[in-house]
Amino acid sequence: MNHTPDFVLTPEIANDWLTQAVENIQQEYPHLPWIVAESANDYVMHRESHPTFFGSLDWHSCVEMYWVAARIMRLFPGLPAENEAVAIINELLTPTNIAQEARFIADHPGFERPYGWGWLLQLQHELGRGMSPEARRWSETLRPLSQQVVANFSQWLPKLTYAQRIGMHTNTAFALTLSWPEVSSNHPDLAALFADRARFWFLDDVHYPFSYEPSGADFLSAGLCEAVLMQRVMTGDEFGTWIQSFLPTPGAHWLVPAIISDESDGQLAHLHGLNLSRAWALGELAAVVPNRREELQRLRAAHIDASIDVVTGSHYMVSHWVAAYALLLATEPENATY
Repeated sequence: MNHTPDFVLTPEIANDWLTQAVENIQQEYPHLPWIVAESANDYVMHRESHPTFFGSLDWHSCVEMYWVAARIMRLFPGLPAENEAVAIINELLTPTNIAQEARFIADHPGFERPYGWGWLLQLQHELGRGMSPEARRWSETLRPLSQQVVANFSQWLPKLTYAQRIGMHTNTAFALTLSWPEVSSNHPDLAALFADRARFWFLDDVHYPFSYEPSGADFLSAGLCEAVLMQRVMTGDEFGTWIQSFLPTPGAHWLVPAIISDESDGQLAHLHGLNLSRAWALGELAAVVPNRREELQRLRAAHIDASIDVVTGSHYMVSHWVAAYALLLATEPENATY
């Protein structure tokens, strides 16, 4: 694929990603079910518990693929793959199915906490931005599940004394960042809680040790995720001061793309996601840190080059989820002028 350092998402690429997302949504096997069994009755087929989000290996990846489909159809209406995408989502995202998903989340408050919660609220927000009749209907259909996630967040965050500063699913900052558009728009009390907890955990952080990243199976940069969340919850001037003491010295050799030795290994394959999620975060920071913009853009371009070509046509351990991170970097921040 030929691409510029800023990577332009064309309709042709978008259609490929939409096609892949819809295939993933429907692919029930292989899957990695989540279960805490209190009796033999808890051993049910994965699709019985999750009639909407049963595909794409695991629950959160399936939610990501719905989000990929929804965002692409909003930004590129009328793609060749759209009719099939609408038909499949109409079949699976129904009030009955979402009621079952919401019951499961209510009965299992630790399920997909917090990563899957973040993607679910990101999906809710994306559907709420859509202007098509389908998007509006899906948004209302999904709402009981997103309301349950909001309730779970409200109950859990006051008890979370320490943030999770790792590069995988339990990363606290990334989940809050994903959730922020929906929460800040529609749940002001929870938004205030997000901001309060983020400041409690991260306000005093300085000189983040990026040389410690990555660990062997990371798909997130704990440091960059923290920085993006703080940009969301701080005022512009306050963040401008904070970020200068958080980032390494300008010109330091502080972030290089990860090397992926075996993309058929699900844990090692995470590193493709790391490259793309770093590119997204670097783009977010480049838009708001003008004195480091050129440096951040250069790092962003290197990370895009390292992994953008694996979004389609790669092993299923990559292709069942990584389009979500590619789409993030290609479409956010939406009005950036680098």
